[in-house]
Formats: sequence, structure tokens, C-alpha cells
Amino acid sequence: MTYQEKYQAWLDYAKLPDYLREDLVAMDEKTKEDAFYTNLEFGTAGMRGYIGAGTNRINVYVVRQATEGLAKLVESKGEDAKKRGVAIAYDSRHFSPEFAFESAQVLAAHGIQSYVFESLRPTPELSFAVRKYHAVAGIMITASHNPKEFNGYKVYGEDGGQMPPGDANALTDYIRAIKDPFSIELADLEESKTSGIIKVLGEETDVQYLEELKDININPELIKEFGSDMKIVYTPLHGTGEMLTRRALAQAGFNSVEIVESQATADPDFSTVASPNPESQAAFALAEELGRQVEADVLLATDPDADRVGVEVRQADGSYWNLSGNQIGALLAKYILEAHKQAGTLPANAALCKSIVSTELVTKIAESYGASMFNVLTGFKFIAEKIQEFEDTNNFTYMFGFEESFGYLIKPFVRDKDAIQAVLLVAEIAAYYRSRGLTLADGIDEIFKEYGYFAEKTISVTLSGKDGAEQIKSIMTKFRDNAPKQFNATDISLFEDFALQTATDSTGNVSVLTTPPSDVLKYTLSDDSWFAVRPSGTEPKIKFYIATVGESLAEAEEKIANIEKEINEFVG
Repeated sequence: MTYQEKYQAWLDYAKLPDYLREDLVAMDEKTKEDAFYTNLEFGTAGMRGYIGAGTNRINVYVVRQATEGLAKLVESKGEDAKKRGVAIAYDSRHFSPEFAFESAQVLAAHGIQSYVFESLRPTPELSFAVRKYHAVAGIMITASHNPKEFNGYKVYGEDGGQMPPGDANALTDYIRAIKDPFSIELADLEESKTSGIIKVLGEETDVQYLEELKDININPELIKEFGSDMKIVYTPLHGTGEMLTRRALAQAGFNSVEIVESQATADPDFSTVASPNPESQAAFALAEELGRQVEADVLLATDPDADRVGVEVRQADGSYWNLSGNQIGALLAKYILEAHKQAGTLPANAALCKSIVSTELVTKIAESYGASMFNVLTGFKFIAEKIQEFEDTNNFTYMFGFEESFGYLIKPFVRDKDAIQAVLLVAEIAAYYRSRGLTLADGIDEIFKEYGYFAEKTISVTLSGKDGAEQIKSIMTKFRDNAPKQFNATDISLFEDFALQTATDSTGNVSVLTTPPSDVLKYTLSDDSWFAVRPSGTEPKIKFYIATVGESLAEAEEKIANIEKEINEFVG
């Protein structure tokens, strides 16, 4: 069908809700094409898109279709899988509760058990619930840190990690086989609750998750002496973090926590921020204001589904320094390894995991403690797979995993990024440096002096719609086939094409990569700098990752500026 035919089919559907019909009627031709030229695709972590009418938008029919596909996948696994069921949670965005409960109704129509949270909950608690209730899958309704116009649908496997490629591909096939999203059957919600096929979760699951969080902090005595009166400012940025983070900090002994109350209310419009993204310093404006008032040592912000955390630290002049995702990862890794070493609890087979586009600084830190580093593709499901592999073989003990995009996991009772875990440990690390008369900023300086001055920058370029998708493909082809031999007057020593699974060195020798195929290109320079190019798996973006190392931070940052300039010139 053409996009015009699909548009007309939606317009002709008599039971279409008024708000979606109004959306259709208001569309100009370009918007019609973008809304219907394709179906919203599953990427690294499910699907994410603009809220609105259309097959390339997120709406109740697209959600029903995705869940119908999931129901078919569960059915293919047998009656036991149907009884084990699917855990479902949702964040504070527009239509999130409706999408969650309608998903449960689609599953119930197939006789599949579901566990749905009574109100908004963090993504890590959904991952925990999948494991706690031995569910065969999970659904998280969220668009992570995207602006208010977005929502999304993330699918989890039975390990509590984002669904691995095998099942994800099968799910995609089931979804594509559904030709009429308007014909999907829904069970009655109240009858399904009464019968128990839809079970509503609440405080009892919160308590169990909070109990697991008690093991996150490594040195409770340190917290008692130096952390109990340490000033911390926390903002949930209108999202799910408010549900548990305040309680978790109090439970761990951090008693001087100030909340940005104007951002503690769930608000689908995120009315106090342009974008609820803790990667951005702009999202910290109100936290900084409160921080200056109370002279807070550290500011913490979680995104709407509380799987990512941003950190700012007070400097000597009273201003706040917005740490990068890689710097937070370095602080966490260094402290975990050092604290366990001091306590005599660092295992001989300690292992850390990170994505291929995250800093090599943490690799250096791991090696200095005799720990192994495992590099995986972008997507926390690949870290979850490694955790499972470690548990199955007992070859390694998982200590920490992270992605540069502000996602961290300390303890694997959750199998996805967990900002609440990270908040607790960052607070402990701040107390540790305070015990030495230092700040987290000093901690970063110590790490640089010991391991080298590493700098990183991620550039995201949004290219929306059909034209944007074609531009992204064109850029990837240009880099793959015609990349320069040098950047910043430095030779490329290794070119890795993760789609072709090949690594080509400067002499032309080709070796085989062991990661699954993925549309990522990575160029390592002879001075150990590198950059990578990849399309986002869940957004209409292409991302450029640049990482350098120098004799000083200024030198490393100058290298980044030069490489960025040359990338821009090459892309045109």
C-alpha cells in the first residue's frame, strides 16, 4: 500500500478516536508521508516515536499491533510461557497508562497472564519485576529522555534484559505479519483484573526492589560518618525516579537530601525543562539554583523512566561541573574496584562491561586492578547477555557495566540500566572524597593524573522523516567506502566495520569481529584516539562518537575539536 492508501484506511476507520482523526485531518502532504510511508521499527531497545496518528507514529493501534506480535511470540513458546506471563510498567508520558493497560488487555485476549504496575514505575523496577515474577517477557512504556512529543515501547526478555536479537527478530516478523491493526481483540479490563489474568502490582514489589538496593553501597560506615549530613540535591525531572529514589537514599543513610519539588510531580509536558535529558546541563537549571541555596556537594538527575542519571559536582568557586557519562563511568568503576580491594572482597576473576563507543579510560582502570573488560555493542541487552554468560560459566564475576549515554548497572538483580543504583553509589563516592577533604571533581583529576587525560564527545544529528533516513544511509555509505586515511594529521591504524564484522589494520590485514552484526563503523588512530559512526537504533539520528587521550585535558579536547571539524567537512 502507498502512504496515501494507508492514510485513507485510517481516515475511513469509523471507530477511530476523535483526537487521532483530528490529527489526520490536520496533516499536510509531507506529514502524511512521514506518518505512513513506513511502520515504526524496532531498534536497539524497542520502538520510539512521535505520539500521533499513523503507522510511523506511536499510538494505541501501533501499541496493540506490537503487543499482538508479542502475544504470538509468547504463544509459540507454549502454555507454560503463557502462564508465566508478561510484566508491564510505564512512565509519566502522555498515553503511557493507556498503552500499558491496553497491552495487558491484548495479552489477556490470548490467555496470557500479565503483571501491570498500578501507577508509573522506573524501567529498572520493570526489569526487576520480570525476574521476580519469572515472567517470560516485559513491556516498558517509555521514551526515555526524549522530549514530551515522544513515547515508546521497550520489550524485555525473560532474563530482565532488553529482548535479545533472536527473539527480537522473531517478534518483528510476527508484528509485520499483522495486516490490520484495527482488528486486534481486547479483553475487558475489569473482568481481566477480577479473574486475575491481569494482576496489578504496587507497594509489595517496591519493597522487594528496595530490599535489593541495600546491597549497592559498599561502605555503610563511610556513609554514616561522612555522608549522612552531606548535602545532595536530587531531581526526577517529572518522571518515575520520584517513586523510589528518595526512599532509597534515605534507606542508605543519606539524610540531607533536598528534592527539586517543582520537578517531583509527574508531568507529561515536562513543563520546567525544554527536554528531560539528564545528559544536558540545561536540565539541571533548577537543581543548580537549589544547590547554590543549600551549598550542595552533588546534584543528581534521573530521566523520566529513571534508567539514566546525570551528575553535577560543586567546584571551589561554587559553580557546578556537569560530568560526562564517561566521567561518571570512570568514577564508578574506580571506586567499585578500589573499595572492594580495600575490603578484601575484589574477586580474582572480576569483570566489567562497556559498549564499544564508551571510553577506554575505564579499560585502563580495570586493567590496573587485574580486572577484565568486555566490549559489547551499544544496547544494554548485550551487557545483560554477558552477565548471564558469567553466571552460567562462573568464569567471571560481574562488577560493573556502563554505556557512555549515562547508563550504569552495579548489581545484576536488574538487567538494564539502573539510575537508582547509580544514584546510591555516586552519593557514596562523594562521601568518600569528602572523607579525604576532596570533591568528585578532585576525583576526576586524580583519575586523569593516574591514567591519562581522556576526553570524549558524542554528537547527535537529527535527520527526521523519509529524507532523513536516506541521508543517514548516505552518510554511513560515504564513511564505509571513502573515509580519509587520516584525521587530525594522524593515521587510521584500525578500521572496524561491525556490519561486515571485519577489522582492517593499516597494513591491510583483515580479522573477524566476534560481536553480532551492527551498523557501526569505528576508526582507531595511531595515537589511540578513535571515533565511531552509527545510526541510532530508536531515534531518527546519526551519532558520532569521538574519543582522545593527551598529555593534558586541553590537548585531548583540542584533538576532539580538530577531529569534529574534519568529520563535519567530510560529511559536508
